[in-house]
Amino acid sequence: MAWNQPNGGQNNPWGRRPGGAANDLDARLKSWQRKLESWFRPGGSGGEGSWLFFILLVAVLIGWLGSGIYQVGQAERGVIQRFGRFVEVKPPGMGWHAPWPIETVTKVNVTGVNSSDFKSRVLTADVNLVELHFAVQYQFSDPVKALFRVREPEETLSQVSESAIREIVGRSTLDDVQAGKTRPEIIRRTQELIQRTLDYYDAGITVTTVNLVDVGVPEPVVASRNDANKAQADKERYVLEAQAYQNSILPVAQGTAARMQQDAQAYKAQVVALAQGQTARFTQLQSAYAQAPEVTRRRLYMDTLESVLARAHKVLIDAKAGNNLIYLPIDKLLEKSNARESEAAADAAAGSAKEPTDQVTVEARGRGER
Repeated sequence: MAWNQPNGGQNNPWGRRPGGAANDLDARLKSWQRKLESWFRPGGSGGEGSWLFFILLVAVLIGWLGSGIYQVGQAERGVIQRFGRFVEVKPPGMGWHAPWPIETVTKVNVTGVNSSDFKSRVLTADVNLVELHFAVQYQFSDPVKALFRVREPEETLSQVSESAIREIVGRSTLDDVQAGKTRPEIIRRTQELIQRTLDYYDAGITVTTVNLVDVGVPEPVVASRNDANKAQADKERYVLEAQAYQNSILPVAQGTAARMQQDAQAYKAQVVALAQGQTARFTQLQSAYAQAPEVTRRRLYMDTLESVLARAHKVLIDAKAGNNLIYLPIDKLLEKSNARESEAAADAAAGSAKEPTDQVTVEARGRGER
């Protein structure tokens, strides 16, 4: 017979009536309700247990309210949030806010200097790969911006710093990065670019210093870098040698040029003096010719013959005059003639311009009379 037929009894395959579980739950709820009423009702059946529960509840409430007391340090600022929304910024000191989950306080250090180190491989303007190790010191100047403007301030600073150092070093050469004279300028430009980018993001971060700790060459390019350093050293050596050669040859060339200029000036002065002397002599001869034309003409004729025959390599001997010459040193006579010609040229260069007019006239007359 089926369990749900009339007069079949309790043939429920689960052994209980379908409404039994609901009745048990209702009974338990009613039992708990009676106990709570007895605890909070004076003279109830709870007795001392109700007072203990009340004291425990008050203690928990006092502890919850006490959790709202906070202390903000001298270097910190407290940011109050109510249900996650910004309310105000608290100065240093003690205070109270509505306990969690109503309000929360976040302390931000605005005077302490934080530091972050970064390493990056950068390609310079002259196509050299360098490994940079630099550090950035910064402060949270605005706690509200630092908490709410950017999601992760440290990660943002890291990405901005790496991007800035790549841009600045990418526009510089390897010698500029490694040299001590240009590195401060690169650091200054990097710091300005980082700060400008953070201000554009409104991150509330102030960069205090940027330090380029180390500039190295990656291991795979060390050999090539050594060759480049050797070539650079050779270049500098050749430059120094060229400068030394220049320093040794330039004074000699300058001295030679000065000597040539002085010789030219001396030659110029000599030629001018000879020309002026000849002009003065011609003027004096003209005056003498005007006073005694015959004597002057004869003297000029004799001087011309003397100058012409003095340079001749011939010796004329008058055999008809009865000269009986056993030995005639012709070579000695030629040497004396050449010496006399040289002395005459020197005297003409030195004193022809200073010869008085009267003396020339007198000598010309004397020679003409003879």
